[in-house]
Amino acid sequence: MQKKLILVCLINFFIAALMGLALRFSVMESIGLNYRFLTHAHSHVAMLGWVYLMLFTLIVHYFIPDKKPIYNRLFWLTEFAVVGMMLSFPIQGYAAISISFSTLHIFCSYYFAYLIWKNHQTKSVVTKKLLKASLLLMVLSTLGVWCLGPAVSMLGQASAFYQIAIQFFLHFQFNGWFLIAVIAVFFHLLKVKDSKLFKSFFRLLMASTILTFALPIQWFAPHQTLLFINTLGIFLQLVSLYLFLKLIKPTLLIHTRAQSKLVLYLYFFSVVCFILKTLFQALTILPEFALVVFEHRNFVIGFIHLMMLGIISGFLFSFLLNPSLVRFTKSLYIGIFIFLLGFVLTEMLLLIQGCKFYFETGMLTNYYQLLFLFSMLLPLGILFILINIIKTKLHENKTTKTS
Repeated sequence: MQKKLILVCLINFFIAALMGLALRFSVMESIGLNYRFLTHAHSHVAMLGWVYLMLFTLIVHYFIPDKKPIYNRLFWLTEFAVVGMMLSFPIQGYAAISISFSTLHIFCSYYFAYLIWKNHQTKSVVTKKLLKASLLLMVLSTLGVWCLGPAVSMLGQASAFYQIAIQFFLHFQFNGWFLIAVIAVFFHLLKVKDSKLFKSFFRLLMASTILTFALPIQWFAPHQTLLFINTLGIFLQLVSLYLFLKLIKPTLLIHTRAQSKLVLYLYFFSVVCFILKTLFQALTILPEFALVVFEHRNFVIGFIHLMMLGIISGFLFSFLLNPSLVRFTKSLYIGIFIFLLGFVLTEMLLLIQGCKFYFETGMLTNYYQLLFLFSMLLPLGILFILINIIKTKLHENKTTKTS
């Protein structure tokens, strides 16, 4: 794995975390930036600058044996689009410049999907299926983006069509492209073999991913049939989770035996978050709970962060814990611990305050101050990891020169 590319991804993540911190601070004091515009910048940099580019780097590293210069050029062009969004969204929100950079990123992702589909090599049927499925869902998700323009011009931003188009993009990015690509790399590292168990897991995973999109549609275009479809999707998702745990159980300890315990801890943490996410979604079978989630922003933000910071970033960090990238010093352990602590504490606050909003019992004492304080741990943890990788690179350079 190229350290330079990993550092770029982590710097993007660090900046996204600082933007998130600024959003938390802006609730208490004015920072001179439009809250909604900064939210767009924060989400785009986190999704497309951190998760997307990390998956780009990992997929090329593990599944492309002939690493032609085109992959490096495409990475830097995609990073150019991310920087453009990073700078333009806080100033103007969705407008000509930011939309241009977003469009460039989409076209880069199409070319990336084409290159990987054409040139990937793996002997494993398992990783081939998961990789192809993740790429298909990535491309599919962008249909939601292309629908936004017609939705605004015909019906306006308040329309169900516009809102469903946004949810379509987010659903198939998070639950489709991001999650399945992470599982592809995870199963590749664990050397999960093709079997009837995997085939059943894969079919159920794909079916549940598609069917559970019924819930976001239900929020904006209510219909009894959509609740039934979501319930079916949830049931399949629970079964797929059970099969997922059965698939990883035999090889997880064997794989981590020769590695640092920190890798095993991160795997365990990410899997626990995956279980919690699935169980949380299962509660939406209850129509009242599904409505509560939609009406209370704390639950929505908490769920997004559970996906992005708990599952996706948890797995991505575990994939980075390679002796060629990091040194297993105290600073690395501290960095990982600080980040996970910040995630857990902010999630707990969001959940508790969401429940208080629902039961109409008011605000937690010093809620916004505590949320800001705990959120400081996220960029701090990322910074520790960044410094560790930079120091590892400098140490290697010195060793090479002296040998």
